Amino acid sequence: MTRAAAKIYASPLGALLLAADGEGLTALNFLKVPPASLPAGTNAALRSASRWLDVYFSGRDPGFTPPLHLSGTPFRLAVWRLLLDIPYGETTTYGALAKTISARRSGAPMSAQAVGGAVGHNPIALIVPCHRVVGTDGSLTGYASGLDKKTKLLSLEGIRIANGKILASCGEQS
Repeated sequence: MTRAAAKIYASPLGALLLAADGEGLTALNFLKVPPASLPAGTNAALRSASRWLDVYFSGRDPGFTPPLHLSGTPFRLAVWRLLLDIPYGETTTYGALAKTISARRSGAPMSAQAVGGAVGHNPIALIVPCHRVVGTDGSLTGYASGLDKKTKLLSLEGIRIANGKILASCGEQS
């Protein structure tokens, strides 16, 4: 098994920290302050994630998902898997995600707030596209790295935004 590795990726929106183990990418987050040190070396997951980011920041759909190693509660993992289903250039709502989770749990009630909590703990930003989740009215609510970055990411994907809301209706993902 390949040992853990990490790198800083210089994106147009600021530095990103990428971390991976032998199974896949474990973290991708915008940095406020660069870390003092990183594990030495690289691995296939970091190289694949860097290629994904190169394509993404060129304004195109990467068309692939690098190897991921998500770790979390069963509920969070279920939400993060749903995020991976949101197509490039489209959005969905916290409520739509809650309905999908509810349906998969035999109709057990699910709140949009619970989904929002799981979305907010997504360890692999961008690739697990939590930035594509918006409020029911299309408002750009919540993003750990700031609404300015969320706005820029959605705009990069061709989503039109005005006054903190998307201008097209949200796709209802299932």
